[in-house]
Amino acid sequence: MFTHLTSLRVAFFTLVTMLAFAGNSVLCRMALKHTTIDAATFTSIRLVSGAVVLGLMVRFARAGRTGAGNWWSALALFVYAAGFSLAYVSLSAATGALLLFGSVQATMIGRGIWQGERLARLQWWGLVLALAGLVGLMLPGLSAPPVLGAALMVLAGVAWGVYSLRGEGAGDPTLVTAGNFWRAAVLALLLSALMRANANWDAEGVAYAVASGAVTSGLGYALWYSVLPALKATQAATIQLSVPVIAALGGVALLGEVMTEQFVLASVATLGGIALVIWGKRT
Repeated sequence: MFTHLTSLRVAFFTLVTMLAFAGNSVLCRMALKHTTIDAATFTSIRLVSGAVVLGLMVRFARAGRTGAGNWWSALALFVYAAGFSLAYVSLSAATGALLLFGSVQATMIGRGIWQGERLARLQWWGLVLALAGLVGLMLPGLSAPPVLGAALMVLAGVAWGVYSLRGEGAGDPTLVTAGNFWRAAVLALLLSALMRANANWDAEGVAYAVASGAVTSGLGYALWYSVLPALKATQAATIQLSVPVIAALGGVALLGEVMTEQFVLASVATLGGIALVIWGKRT
């Protein structure tokens, strides 16, 4: 799709993708805070609308590409999406995004260590710093996030990390993601059926869910997979650290959230520590 992208185009589309990823946090929090839609319904609409958009893209894609989803990856995707929505019932957009991406990176780094990857001293210091940042965010205080919401977002991050790892070498990313979205949508609809007694929605909440699924998820993932071949692995991993920062700014601008000192310090420690691990791997 973007085989001959110039550096400027790569930078532009990468920025748009990071805005889309951060937009997921802002849209979900906005829907659950300012509308009557419940978390399960939001999840179902998000996954169904994302599946529709990705399905249409696959239908009109060029021939010759291979890849399909599977139920195990779809389960990981579903756990991510459900945990994400349930967590944002109580978390701010900024805190949720930091916990999510911190957990994703920790999962992927942990997998490397489990498989025998050796870390340099700088990387170990970075890992300790990142974990200290996440622990610092959870320390009791007026600005500490609710424990249940934080635990659900960490679970969502671990699930997304597992989903990403399972996707390595699975085939064309857009085809695989489309197949997994359809399967995860089925699981989400089952969850909504089980929680139908608490189901609720309104037009505004549905609109936020559709935007999250069709635009910031479906189109966002497709765009990311298009520019990813033009980026080095360390560049891609480092760039994603901008998402919690963008989500935090979006939360302040659109949701009236307050940037506390505890959150700022935790963000610097967590994101800075992860960056040290990534850069240490490059060197």
